[in-house]
Amino acid sequence: MKRTLALTSAAAVLAVTAASASAAPTTGAAPPSVVTASRADQVHAAMTRDQRIGQLFMVATPADSVSAGLRSAVSEQHVGNVILMGRSTSGADHIRSVTTSLQRLTEPADATAAVPAFLSADQEGGNVQVLQGSGFSRMPTALSQGTQATSTLQTNAVRWGTQLSRAGVNTNLGPVLDTVPSAYKATNEPIGRWDREYGAYSATVTTKGGAVRAGMSRAGVATTVKHFPGLGRVTGNTDTTSGVTDTVTTSTSALLTPFSDAVTAGTPFVMMSSASYSRIDSSQPAVFSPTVIRTILRERMGFDGVVMTDDVGNAKQLAAWTPGQRATKFIDAGGDMVLTARTDTLPQMVSAVRSRAASDATFRAKVDAASLRVLRAKEAAGMLGTRMTPTGTFSPYLVGRIQRWLGKPETRVWDSATITSLQWRIGATTSGRWDPASIRTLQDYLGISRDGATRWTPRTTVQLQRYLNTQL
Repeated sequence: MKRTLALTSAAAVLAVTAASASAAPTTGAAPPSVVTASRADQVHAAMTRDQRIGQLFMVATPADSVSAGLRSAVSEQHVGNVILMGRSTSGADHIRSVTTSLQRLTEPADATAAVPAFLSADQEGGNVQVLQGSGFSRMPTALSQGTQATSTLQTNAVRWGTQLSRAGVNTNLGPVLDTVPSAYKATNEPIGRWDREYGAYSATVTTKGGAVRAGMSRAGVATTVKHFPGLGRVTGNTDTTSGVTDTVTTSTSALLTPFSDAVTAGTPFVMMSSASYSRIDSSQPAVFSPTVIRTILRERMGFDGVVMTDDVGNAKQLAAWTPGQRATKFIDAGGDMVLTARTDTLPQMVSAVRSRAASDATFRAKVDAASLRVLRAKEAAGMLGTRMTPTGTFSPYLVGRIQRWLGKPETRVWDSATITSLQWRIGATTSGRWDPASIRTLQDYLGISRDGATRWTPRTTVQLQRYLNTQL
């Protein structure tokens, strides 16, 4: 992310004098310099080592539910990020209840230091659209999206991103910026076979992928461009095949252009490919390569955001390494966030990172730097602000938070204009009067069962407060 993070608090101002404390003041000397610590820096400083390590993992739960394994991962391993896996046709109301429950797991200070989670899904379109059903548009394939006018595509991406955000999903594992040249289309198993590419030329991928990235960002959804440095020239799928190698792409290939443009535009995440690139680093897959991550992505392209893995829990390409080695080698190479679809591999991964960090000062510094990058991304996404305490009380403060969510002036007055906007947002009749029908529709929207309430009750209010905590 090439931007200065501006979210700070007054309590974060630290005065640092250039002269030593023992030096006598000099008449006419310049005043002491002031260093302002960002909110991310403050949160990072207050975290335990294990909580920092937890921020380096994104772990799966079924899209329609919160698994017991995931609950344990957050409470015991302090995992700070979640991916919704599989497919769901249950619609936005149900997903909203799932994401609210997921964020609730991060509320205790002893879990993630009360830091909310990046909640993600693969919402590319076509064959790769995890979230479907009422409230989610059916997205065409990326190849089809690539034929749309750029302005139209960006408008559509705003709509798709807004649907994700309103469902409590704040991160999309897309867009795919792999370019699949025409000569590779028929044999390219991971991307071309499924029409996951925006086109056969890097210029098309840059433009159309950029439109999707910009639209999602405008809707408040963090984007994850993938799979760096590109899967368009491989044959096998790294999820199901070992020895997948690109023998053509170099560090100066034009097929890297969509990624460099996305970095310049400010994408907060870059997902690594698990393939090997013999003309870049013949000794190991890109996900473990300091040449690919540090030299090309960090130094040459200037990316200072979050570098994450593709799934390393199931990938056949990485079967030669233990789960612990997969996590430590990635972080050691300059990566930040390890994604695993298998919660049963997590304890081994976390244990390996903890052990290495305890005994290796250089690796420990990498862990600290990586966890701070994750927190800075969360700060930039507005996730380190004050979370509401779910009291169940309908108060002027809650009204103000509702108004902020709706994009209205924060008057904290429960007036007809606010009610009308809320009714429109949740799909109720826009009467400007908050009535029993509005309560029923809100309960549907929040993914909780109707209980016959005719006015605000603690049950509905608590669920709304928790949901709004996902909308920071």
